[in-house]
Parts: sequence; C-alpha cells; structure tokens
Amino acid sequence: MSVFMDLNLIYTGDRTGLRTLLETAAHRESSADDEEIVSSVCKHLCLYQGRSRPIRVLNRLTVVMSDSSHFRPNATEYRSFDLLAVQPTTEKLFHAACMLYDVDIICISVSEKLPFFFKRAPVNGAADRGVVFEVSYSAAIRDSTLRRYTIANAINLMESCKGRNVILSSAAEKALELRGPYDVTNLGLLFGLSDGDAKEAVCSTCRSVLLHAETRKTASGIIYTMRSCSDSAGQEGAPGDPEHGGSIIDSQTIKPSLASDD
Repeated sequence: MSVFMDLNLIYTGDRTGLRTLLETAAHRESSADDEEIVSSVCKHLCLYQGRSRPIRVLNRLTVVMSDSSHFRPNATEYRSFDLLAVQPTTEKLFHAACMLYDVDIICISVSEKLPFFFKRAPVNGAADRGVVFEVSYSAAIRDSTLRRYTIANAINLMESCKGRNVILSSAAEKALELRGPYDVTNLGLLFGLSDGDAKEAVCSTCRSVLLHAETRKTASGIIYTMRSCSDSAGQEGAPGDPEHGGSIIDSQTIKPSLASDD
C-alpha cells in the first residue's frame, strides 16, 4: 500500500485558507489504498477526512538560520512540535546541521542560488544520522526565477547525496500550489532523482522522517554495567568468576527520557 505524504504546508495566519489547503491536500493525493499525512506549522493537531480514511495533521517548526544562535537545541518550545527542521544559509551552518543538530529535516533554499556546494562528507553524515534533505516545489510554480534556483540547488544536492534521504514537499501557501504525488515524482526527475528515488521521496522516506522524529523525542536510553555480588563467587573456575578469568556483568537500563536533546 502506498502512503503519500506532504510534510510541509505553510500556515500564513489565515485559518480559513489553511483549512482549504488541508482539505485540498487530503483529497488530492489520497485514494482507496492511500493515506496522506500532512504537516503544517499550525500548532493545532487535528484530523481531516480523506477519500477513504482520516488524514493525520502534524505540526512542524522550520528554523531559518543565518547564524548559529538562531537554533537553540534545548529550547522547551521545540518540544511542542512533531517535526523539527532547519534551513541553513551558509556552508558552516549546513555542515553543523548535518553533523551536530538534533533535527529531522534540513531544508534546501529555493529563494536564491546557494553560495556554496554540498560536500559529500556532511551529506553522508546526515544520512547516517537519519536526517533527510527537503526540496520544495511550490516556489518553482510561482516564479520562473525561483524555478531556476530550485532546479539548480536540487541538482547540486543530488550530485552529492545520489538521491539518498531526500523528500519532496510542496511548501504550499495556497491550494492552487499543490500537486498530486505522481506529478511530484515527475518533478523529482527534473530535480535529478531517479524514478525509484523520486517515488520514495513522497512515500517511504517521509515515513522514515516520522519515525526519526519519534526517536528524537523519546529514545535517549543509557546502558551501564556493574559487577554482581550475588553470583557464585565460591565456584572455582566458574565462567562468571572474575578471579578465574570469567566475567560477571549485570546490566541495567535507564528508561529513555522524554527529550533526547537535554
């Protein structure tokens, strides 16, 4: 079963417009066997009815960074969002986002041609950490100049990541800027993705983002070992006796904390 997702719908403050945008997204991409999960920056979690089942709406925060101080990893307000994304504007910040920041998505700018090239080391580092790169397409629909920037930056990224860990989102502000999943996969070919990678960019890779977000918020476990005093210390040559070349290990797990960035 295909599960199509759009993880970036823009909330401009107009609640009526947002409702129309969500309803359009829910019906445009879903079919009898499909479920779409839409992410918005609106802080109100809700459900919208698709063609066959309710569509889950998540909330997302995107931090546009021109300075390292713009991202605060221990900020408590970040915890109220389901997805956390950053959009670095310099090579240094891009490297930090790939290698250090505890985020789910790194957005690629489409409003200007980036002043740097994507190096393979940080890109691979982000992929190893489960962080994905997002290319949005709505700017390419609005303006021919932004279309050139979008294609140029996307191709620059694909040359480094080879199509791995990439998602395609709309970043739509209006319902007219939304496109169906098969149209989006065709855009992915224009951005330099292969046919298989383009399909994953609106489907399975998006699901990986949601799983990564859950892990980021909940999985921060610690395991330590200590010597047990209750084991049979009097048994000579016992495999668990440290005095006779054995090892006695008692492992204890501390339950994960609610936030892994503390």
